[in-house]
Amino acid sequence: MSSPQSRQESTAELHPAITAMVSLAAAIAGKHPDMGQCQRRRLRDMGITEGQIATVVEIASHIRDEAGQQLDAVFDNGAQQVADESPAIGVAGEASACCSSTASGTRCC
Repeated sequence: MSSPQSRQESTAELHPAITAMVSLAAAIAGKHPDMGQCQRRRLRDMGITEGQIATVVEIASHIRDEAGQQLDAVFDNGAQQVADESPAIGVAGEASACCSSTASGTRCC
């Protein structure tokens, strides 16, 4: 059973700007049809700079694109293994590639 303190910590409210940034990033990375336009408006209304919004968008786009590339690599690896008549399908990527940087050098974690 969890203590009252740990329950408070797990349900702590985030600042509205943080919530909007997380929602924006998730919408972009998750390929949501509106791509976070509502969150962008909310962030602008809260006074978040265009530069900060652009950084969130860049990180989310990088994560989305990187995930797509890794899925493509798994598919390509699997297709090659089928061609080689090998039943095992490996996992793409290296353990050391956990968190890479965006094109501008911003770390995504």
